[in-house]
Amino acid sequence: MIRTLIADDEPLITAGIRTVLESAGDIEVVAVAADGREAVRAAHRHRVDVALLDIAMPVLDGLAAAAELAGPRVVLLTAFGDADNVRRAVRQGVAGFVLKTCAPDELIRAVRAAHAGHAYLSPAVARQVLDLAAPGAGEHGRERERDAADRLAALTAREADVLALVAQGLSNAEVARHVHMTEASVKTYVSRILAKLNCANRVQAALLLRDAQSSG
Repeated sequence: MIRTLIADDEPLITAGIRTVLESAGDIEVVAVAADGREAVRAAHRHRVDVALLDIAMPVLDGLAAAAELAGPRVVLLTAFGDADNVRRAVRQGVAGFVLKTCAPDELIRAVRAAHAGHAYLSPAVARQVLDLAAPGAGEHGRERERDAADRLAALTAREADVLALVAQGLSNAEVARHVHMTEASVKTYVSRILAKLNCANRVQAALLLRDAQSSG
């Protein structure tokens, strides 16, 4: 069972999310919280695997709470899919970002993906993430692109091939079929790539690749 925490300051939304998640069969909601500070305490107390946090919460918002959670993987749930929140979430290395308007099965997929160690972005958010990777303006943008190219130079040709497929949003199984490797081998490659690039998840690695490509 995936031990999950729900943190939202609206009781009706919390109850609805709980009903959706527990209908999955492999997800157990072990704690709920009404603010970010309470969420941090509950996550540690209940040994949570995945913390589903609303961004707009009192006392401590979802992103600030996520920064204090070292153990659980964090999925951010928000009604505000604005670029600033997406940027902060991606840079912090959260495992998922979904909108409150998402379908119930998407919410379940996000929790499962986070638990499996993958990043999950709602399709409604994915466009904004790609926009973050657009070529930067001015010297700051050029510095970011040069830094990305330097970091990717550490990858082997095979690792670069795997990263290119990961950046397209392919799962490990799909990557394995493209490069004629086992899924277990791809998982090992992805872990090695993230370590070399000092990226917290696949989304950050994909953004780094886009920056490097912009510099070329």
